[in-house]
Amino acid sequence: MPKAERVFRTEAIVLRRQDIGEADRLLLLLTPDHGKFRAVAHGTRKPAARKTGHVELFTLVDMLIRRRGEWYVVAQAETKNAFLLLREDLVRNTYANHLAELLDRFTSDQDSSRAEFDLLARALGWLCEDLDPRTAARYYEIRLLALAGFAPSLHYCSVGQEPLEPQDQFFSVADGGVICPDHYFEQAHGMPISLTALKVLRHMQTQPWDAIKALHINTPLHLELERLTLAYITYLLEQRLQSVEFLRRLRREEL
Repeated sequence: MPKAERVFRTEAIVLRRQDIGEADRLLLLLTPDHGKFRAVAHGTRKPAARKTGHVELFTLVDMLIRRRGEWYVVAQAETKNAFLLLREDLVRNTYANHLAELLDRFTSDQDSSRAEFDLLARALGWLCEDLDPRTAARYYEIRLLALAGFAPSLHYCSVGQEPLEPQDQFFSVADGGVICPDHYFEQAHGMPISLTALKVLRHMQTQPWDAIKALHINTPLHLELERLTLAYITYLLEQRLQSVEFLRRLRREEL
C-alpha cells in the first residue's frame, strides 16, 4: 500500500479503471515506490475535464496523490508516455491488458515493487515497436515469473536435477520446469517441448530485450511457446486469464 504521506508525487501506470458515480473513475495504479493501490480520479468522465486524457488505460503518468482517510485521490495527472499505438491497435491493446492482468494476479498491494513497475513500463513500449507482440508477451511472462519467484527450471531436470541433454524434452507445470525423457516416462506427466523452444525460453531468461527482438520466431514456434508458458501460468494462478480468452476470440474472428 502507499506510504503514510498525506500528499505525494509518483509515477504510475493505469492498470484498470472502473466508473463510479456520475463522473468519477476508480483507478488501479502501479507505482515504483508505493506499490499497487486504488485511487479516485474525480470528474474524469466529463469530456472537458483536465485529467481525462491523462488517466487512460496503460498510460505512464506523473501523479500527485492525496490521501483522504482511507481513500486516495488523484489531485493532478500529467502523461509521460501515452503508448498511443496501444489505443489504435486492438490486438496490441489486448496484449497490454494481458500484461496488466498478469501483473495484478502475481502481485499484491504489499509486494509489488520497482522491478515490476520497470518491467511493465518497458513491456508497454515493446508492444509499440514494429514487432510481433507475441514476442514481447512471452518475454514479459518469463521475466515476471522470475520476479514473482516462479522462474521455470530450464537447464536441469525438475525431477532428477541432472543437466538436460541437447534434445527434445518435456515440460511439467506441476514440477516447475523441464523434465528429461527418462523421468517423463517414469512419471507419465508433462507436455513435449522442442529443443528450439527450450533454447528460446533460456534466451528469454538470460538475455536483454534487444537480443530477443532480433530472434526469428515463426508461427509454429510462437504457438508452442504460448502453449507452454500459459499452461504454466494457469497452473500457478489456478484460473484462466480473461485476456487470453479474448485474444483467442480475436484470432478466430481473423480466420
